[in-house]
Amino acid sequence: MRAVWLKEFGGPEVLVAGDAPDPVAGPGQVLIDVVYANITFVETQFRSGAPSPFTRELPMIPGNGVGGVVTAVGEGVGSDLVGRRVVTSTGGSGGYAERAAVDASGLYTVPDGLELADAVAILADGRTATMMIRATAPRPGERVLVEAAAGGVGSLLVQLAKSAGATVVAAAGGSRKIGVARDLGADEVVDYTAAGWSDGVAPVDVVLDGVGGDIARTAFHLLGHG
Repeated sequence: MRAVWLKEFGGPEVLVAGDAPDPVAGPGQVLIDVVYANITFVETQFRSGAPSPFTRELPMIPGNGVGGVVTAVGEGVGSDLVGRRVVTSTGGSGGYAERAAVDASGLYTVPDGLELADAVAILADGRTATMMIRATAPRPGERVLVEAAAGGVGSLLVQLAKSAGATVVAAAGGSRKIGVARDLGADEVVDYTAAGWSDGVAPVDVVLDGVGGDIARTAFHLLGHG
């Protein structure tokens, strides 16, 4: 099969096309014909040689997320998965290729009516946002502060918290971004680049932090009655 190789760290030009052995679905795995590969900022950090969560020996085929169609299954996996459109993580590598063998337990079936490209686009941020919402389990009537509310994860958190019945306080940087958060359904918006941004914000029950640093410390002081 054809794949994209990373043989040295550097700019995008270090990614080169080449051949690679066809993967085979092992026990508990499926084989996917890859239609789209997800590319995240963290992956670009790794490719450049900057510090990142990934640790791999070169040469390698990068790519931690893919979307495509299941074409074969390994031992212990139901054949009903064959033909399904899915998105999934590869475990850190192997996504920039025509085919990928991945664990069947990590598959997300793409429902009819959702474009595969859109499903891949929200794979990484959507998984993060979903885990954050499940961990905090906001309830109807609770006040939830979402930081970086116009970003990839934050914009999803605004919608998920709102759908859970919470009152959403969206914190973002600048008028354009707080406008995006308001359009997504936030009940209150605040610009955290302004001095004393938290002064007019009533106490909240949940803080969903995607920024860290001084902004996060200020936000967590809003919990309860600070």
